[in-house]
Amino acid sequence: MAHDRDSVRALLDKVRASGRTALTAPEGKEICDAYGITIPAEALATSADEAVSSAEEMGFPVVLKIVSPDILHKTEAGGVLVGLGSAEVVRAGYDQIIANAKAYSADAQIIGVQVQQMLPPGQEVIIGATTDPTFGKIVAFGLGGVLVEVLKDVTFRLAPLDAGEAASMLDSIAAAEVLKGVRGADPVDRDALAGLLQRVSELVDDFPEISEVDLNPVFASASGAVAADVRILLAEGQPREVPKYTTEEILSVMERVMKPRSVAVIGASNETGKIGNSVMRNLVDGGFAGEIYPVNPKADSICDRKAYRSIGDIPGEVDVAVFTIPAKFVPGALEEVGTKGVPAAILIPSGFAETGNVEAQDEIVAIARKHGVRLLGPNIYGYYYTPSSLCATFCTPYDVQGSVALTSQSGGIGMAILGYSRTTKMGVSAIVGFGNKSDLDEDDALVFFGQDDNTQCIAMHLEDLKDGRAFVAAAREVSKKKPVVVLKAGRTALGARAASSHTGALAGDDKVYDDILRQAGVIRAPGLNDMLEYARALPVLPTPQGENVVIITAAGGSGVLLSDACADNGLTLMDIPADLDAAFREHIPPFGAAGNPVDITGGEPPATFEATIRLGLDDPRIHSLILGYWHTIVTPPMVFAELVGRVVGEARARGIDKPVVASLAGDTEVEQASEYLFEHGVPAYPYTTEKPVAVLGAKYRWARNAGLIPD
Repeated sequence: MAHDRDSVRALLDKVRASGRTALTAPEGKEICDAYGITIPAEALATSADEAVSSAEEMGFPVVLKIVSPDILHKTEAGGVLVGLGSAEVVRAGYDQIIANAKAYSADAQIIGVQVQQMLPPGQEVIIGATTDPTFGKIVAFGLGGVLVEVLKDVTFRLAPLDAGEAASMLDSIAAAEVLKGVRGADPVDRDALAGLLQRVSELVDDFPEISEVDLNPVFASASGAVAADVRILLAEGQPREVPKYTTEEILSVMERVMKPRSVAVIGASNETGKIGNSVMRNLVDGGFAGEIYPVNPKADSICDRKAYRSIGDIPGEVDVAVFTIPAKFVPGALEEVGTKGVPAAILIPSGFAETGNVEAQDEIVAIARKHGVRLLGPNIYGYYYTPSSLCATFCTPYDVQGSVALTSQSGGIGMAILGYSRTTKMGVSAIVGFGNKSDLDEDDALVFFGQDDNTQCIAMHLEDLKDGRAFVAAAREVSKKKPVVVLKAGRTALGARAASSHTGALAGDDKVYDDILRQAGVIRAPGLNDMLEYARALPVLPTPQGENVVIITAAGGSGVLLSDACADNGLTLMDIPADLDAAFREHIPPFGAAGNPVDITGGEPPATFEATIRLGLDDPRIHSLILGYWHTIVTPPMVFAELVGRVVGEARARGIDKPVVASLAGDTEVEQASEYLFEHGVPAYPYTTEKPVAVLGAKYRWARNAGLIPD
């Protein structure tokens, strides 16, 4: 149905003009009527006689509620009476509510009493919308009563919602089965509930000044969904303005940042141990093929390159200026960079917002915007882009090219990423530090890496998002083509507090982050090692072509643990059909077990492994394999690894490209075997049944979100 936006605009303007931010219940009804939000019949009474007349007209029983712009929590004020079944009770109830309201707040403006039709029983749910500091307008849904207040069983999405997103909210709460009808109860009208969610989301999207909408409770039944109470609040000030850039503008600057033809180092030094020396050495020794311009007014040459007194003295264009000078000198140097027309500045220095010096950070942001300079940092370790042999950092050099781009908001996490990449021989396309994120941030990186042919997977550690909507918009597009993995720090109240003190980040409510990142198609990693393992494995694993997962194991115990891990990671163990069961039984001993897991037992020779794995790869009904290996002398670890690598390689040569992961239990030889398997396209892990299944689960989550798994 079409919404009556004009009447809502007129009403909101009237409320604003009166100096109020809270709408009364009758005003809330007007807005609900304009947007097709179903509420029960009601009337405003200014006397007991009017209350009785309205109740008789709509039919008993009724509900009475105080109407006052100064009393938002009506129940707390004794301003709600339910189930009033006669004229006498309504008359007495009116007087009682007025008395309760005056006792609660003697100065409150009392407009009257709302007489509302009593709704029939139904499942209580809560539908609301609020303004999140990170994501803007979001919609919430949950079951009413104790399930929300105590268990906090609620889910969130960005507004506005489409029909699919609204319907998904109904299935995203822990108590979703209640809506489908339990213990003989009828299922609720899902279309009516989803429709309410959509209309609330459209209301707050159309009118950004609405800061909060609360429909609580909504009574849902087989015949529909009706909001028994409506609470609407307006924002007190104007929403925060965030600079917006087009995709073309972002790519224009990010191409020059990641693939510069020339780099100037502001504060370059010949003195070992200085940051300016480390950055110069990394650029020179890393093999960067572009021009490197050291800037230092006290030196003639640095690292065998001519030094310049200021960036303005450098002939020709400069794509990137890397700052290695103390914070107090940054504003002046940034003015020179802007005058030179440099499009991007990399601010390594600390001493800005992360230390409480917000004014200094605001100053450099203003200078940058005046000149059209985009800023990376401050308070960062720099960045790497291996296809350009670019190592613009004071940290250890790294030049192993790969297909994974990693970013971090923390320097310490950045170095953990570097160490992991080196130890696992993963290789990267890029490692980027964001620090205080005064300007360039994760959504800019997503836009670049999303179209970067050198990058096949993006993994990001973050403590906050500066513009959650821009991130979601970028992630939605990129995650259709390549996996985006996010480690969000600050999941708990203590973690959020630590994140805030670390970089000036305001960590949002984790449930909001969790739901909206999922809405954006992002794979969320529970911890740092998980993020790194996902980043390493996801580019290696082929995209699954179906949900049927089969476990082949040489140890019954690992089969049980692998099955548990499948359940934890949303994977579906295939129900093995009779013909396939018989085919597996031809290759395993009588005391083994077909079914799923397929247990070939621990004493079997390499031929048994090979036959069962080949069968799993060749049967088109099986879409993914999980291998559980147990160290024996009959089939030593490297024999198993070489066998699996050969069999999987031969299948891929024949066009059979299924995800295969492996868990290896045994003595230390399984470590070498796991490395061999990884190098041959099979993510494998020693001493764990959880990790291989977790990375397979992550691949499935991405493929489902991207719509790549056939129905």
